[in-house]
Amino acid sequence: MTNHTGNDTYQAVVSIADESLVAIQAILADMTSEQANRAPRLPGANSPYAIGIHCVGVVYYWGGSLIAGLRIPRDRESEFRSHGDPKHLCVELDRVRENFPQQAAIALAEGVRDRTTTGTTRSDTVRTASATWMLLHIVRELAQHLGQLEITRDLLADDDHAVD
Repeated sequence: MTNHTGNDTYQAVVSIADESLVAIQAILADMTSEQANRAPRLPGANSPYAIGIHCVGVVYYWGGSLIAGLRIPRDRESEFRSHGDPKHLCVELDRVRENFPQQAAIALAEGVRDRTTTGTTRSDTVRTASATWMLLHIVRELAQHLGQLEITRDLLADDDHAVD
């Protein structure tokens, strides 16, 4: 496989994805299990833990299963109902951060290894999207959900300080 570590696209994708993952980890690391597993009092809102698990699922699916061909099982719907220890989730996010650079390198050197895996609401896109599109989709999803997590954290903190 060609070494893409000097490639501008590789550097940008890996760097920006890592910035989002580090920020997601930092928010979750500062939370207790009770805080991380509570959703704001808004229709359809997700808990910080569920947002973090979804981010793991996004990278494992698009980067691991599709790009790298690893066939990592994914139940997208259960990601939004998941609960657990935020410290354990931070360890999983470390794994994502360790593996994503290799997935980005595969994308740029080989393209998409496996378009047959399931685990997304975007089945039509999976059949036709370029590997670069998939990398940029991962970056966008991580940035979007980092913003969602920041707002969720702030809403939960505001709930904690609200006067009943």
